[in-house]
Amino acid sequence: MALEALIFDVDGTLANTERDGHLVAFNLAFKELGLDWVWSNELYHKLLDVTGGQLRIKHYVNDYKPDFTHDDLDGFAASVHALKTKIYVRLVNEGKIPLRPGVKRLFHEARAAGLRLAIATTTTPANVDALIASTLGREALDWFEVIGAGNVVPNLKPAGDIYHWVLEQMNLDPKNAIAFEDSHNGIISATDANLKTLITTNEYTESHQFDNAMVILNNLGEPNKPFIMIEGESTNATYVNVDYLRELHAKHC
Repeated sequence: MALEALIFDVDGTLANTERDGHLVAFNLAFKELGLDWVWSNELYHKLLDVTGGQLRIKHYVNDYKPDFTHDDLDGFAASVHALKTKIYVRLVNEGKIPLRPGVKRLFHEARAAGLRLAIATTTTPANVDALIASTLGREALDWFEVIGAGNVVPNLKPAGDIYHWVLEQMNLDPKNAIAFEDSHNGIISATDANLKTLITTNEYTESHQFDNAMVILNNLGEPNKPFIMIEGESTNATYVNVDYLRELHAKHC
């Protein structure tokens, strides 16, 4: 099976959006709405076990704010999340959330090599569009054959729905692709769709379990700044490029 496509998660994988964007935006939204809620970095680390912003808000209310009452918690969570998304997009457009090491380079190298690109995330489409446009240019949205984002599927990660959906849209055999993830929920989702996965950890996920990962790295690396191999077979590669991905794919797929 030849490597044909690369499928990327977004939050935590392409950029440190959780720490630098979503957490900041949540707290600014709470303040704007007159709520006395402040999510610390430590608390947010725990809340990230719940996938999806609206579900995360409801989980926070149920587990941390038992005295908070609202006639329509679903509607309340949706309105808070909508404001948070608006603020997040503004932060991204201001250039406050850069891509992680190696991401931009790998996109260009993959396109030059004729590999198909796609996105599989459960963050909102507006968040994806803003991040890609602000870091790569709006024309880069056309680099991705499929952008699976938001609620196009009924079940969020760790369910495999979003990866199954992307593969179906691409008419792609999972044996011909590699998924890029950063979290335990992410690799469970990708594995459910029979995809082999490359993991790049971040501060929120470095303690996660990554069963079935092809390799676990601290980031994709650059020619002048090698990645750190956390777990995986030895290689002469010092940064993730197309040749290294083909090497991995040949060994695991």
